[in-house]
Amino acid sequence: MAKEFSRSARVAEQIKRELAELIRLEVKDPRVGFISLTDVELTPDYAHAKIFFTSMQGEEGLDAILTGLRRASGFLRRELGRRVRIHTTPELHFVYDRSVEHGSYMSALIDRAVADDAERGGELDEQDGTKA
Repeated sequence: MAKEFSRSARVAEQIKRELAELIRLEVKDPRVGFISLTDVELTPDYAHAKIFFTSMQGEEGLDAILTGLRRASGFLRRELGRRVRIHTTPELHFVYDRSVEHGSYMSALIDRAVADDAERGGELDEQDGTKA
């Protein structure tokens, strides 16, 4: 049976889709550039929304991107109010999501550990009988 989602989760997902489209097609600010929205968190009263995003450039130029998003937030909120039918259009707060970069870093560490282990050829540690 399909998992039921709360209304706030459905609204957050719709806000994410609509904002992604608006940013991609309507925002003309070159500072915003290529960003991806990763998540939206809504307060229970829908008054505020945290919009998590990542950038193709990583943290390079992050201040300019945030400035561009903040400048466009009034336009985005107004257009969001026209597209999403909820009683309160939330105030938008943009937050840089470091989880993608952190995941890449962790994956690189794991790859390096596996490669180091393979280079050692699986030698056994004589004290406890485990691989060194």
